[in-house]
Amino acid sequence: MQGESTRLQNYSAALTEKLLNRSAVIGVIGLGYVGLPLAVEKAKAGYRVIGFDVQAGKIDMVNSGVNYIGDVIDEDLRGLVQSGRLQATSDYSFLREADAVAICVPTPLDTYQQPDTSYVENSAREIARYLHPGMLVVLESTTYPGTTEELVRPILEGAGLRCGEDFFLAYSPERVDPGNKLFNTKNTPKVVGGITADCSKVAQTLYAEVLDGHVHVVSSPSVAEMEKIYENTFRHINIALANEMAVLCSRMGINVWEVIDAAKSKPYGFMAFYPGPGLGGHCIPIDPFYLTWKAREYNYHTRLIELAGEINNAMPEFVVQKIGEILNREKKPISGSTIYLLGVAYKKDIDDYRESPVLHIIELLEDRGAEVWVSDTHIRAFRHRGRDYECMELTPARLSAADITVITTDHSGFDYEMVGAASRCLFDTRNAMQGWSKPLRYELL
Repeated sequence: MQGESTRLQNYSAALTEKLLNRSAVIGVIGLGYVGLPLAVEKAKAGYRVIGFDVQAGKIDMVNSGVNYIGDVIDEDLRGLVQSGRLQATSDYSFLREADAVAICVPTPLDTYQQPDTSYVENSAREIARYLHPGMLVVLESTTYPGTTEELVRPILEGAGLRCGEDFFLAYSPERVDPGNKLFNTKNTPKVVGGITADCSKVAQTLYAEVLDGHVHVVSSPSVAEMEKIYENTFRHINIALANEMAVLCSRMGINVWEVIDAAKSKPYGFMAFYPGPGLGGHCIPIDPFYLTWKAREYNYHTRLIELAGEINNAMPEFVVQKIGEILNREKKPISGSTIYLLGVAYKKDIDDYRESPVLHIIELLEDRGAEVWVSDTHIRAFRHRGRDYECMELTPARLSAADITVITTDHSGFDYEMVGAASRCLFDTRNAMQGWSKPLRYELL
């Protein structure tokens, strides 16, 4: 036992020294919207970073210094690649060189609304093949409480090394908020929970050397995993409340946006959340259901989370219903009408349309016989239900030709003065026209 303790102390001291003197080699598995910004920040901190991905296109772009993530500065990526600080590969044998590796792969839901951990498992298996004494492994992918200890640890220990004795394992949830102008990977506080105190300590050292944000250490990976789920569930439920208020206020003839503005004048006890056409992205619509799934193991039914999901998922239907009501007042049915949607991205000023509620709105409108036009300042084209869509240039002629214009994503790049002046009929689901001149036939969600 004394020998194991001494060995671990030696591994911890050696890795800590490498992290502090920047001689450590860092691996990042998954070069998407979480992994690439993290890899860039680690390389900017002075480490040699090896990024791993299964998509050849991403690897080629990184190695060519071509950026594809909005939160990464083009010049930063190009300079790091040219200096040799950052490289990308699909060859996991390069993990032999890594002193620490972060897993930043997707954790989607399957068709039964259950967590698909296959990407995490495959990453852990690849690491296990090249796991060596003194190595730090950190899982960053959002997942259910228990994943690090119950799933990742046994796979890694299958290589013959023992966690907390031969290698270090921790969980540190990503907190990426695409499009956020104030907080990014570099300055957002980090949460870390290791299998042991030593695991937490070395992981804390790594992030403290890379990031400007405070590193908050918790007692276990499960606490850190639950913390991330709680963050997104908090937003999920409060957005559902805002959406439910929007539906009710619509029926009562009350401006829900004015209600929220009035409520947020209170300096305590209230945090403003806003309604919209539905939830999108890879986090808020999905993450709470990891917890719903895990709760069944403990014979607990997460009623509030599931109800919030029902409310948020119903918003595209509500938007289409409102479009129908507005067109009816113009003596027009949805069928045969030209409906112009401004924005397909799930969120303002980003180019990500994963799980976007606008996709569902398009489905519902097309199924009802409408001709749907789409413009987006950040997306040129997209594919949905096996069909390719082109995003049109926003012009006065198109606005005036459409039977109704619907603002579905409030991108800053839209010319709202032109939208207000040229639209024959305008339905605003984002309160984007606040402060702009509106057409005579204007309705707010």
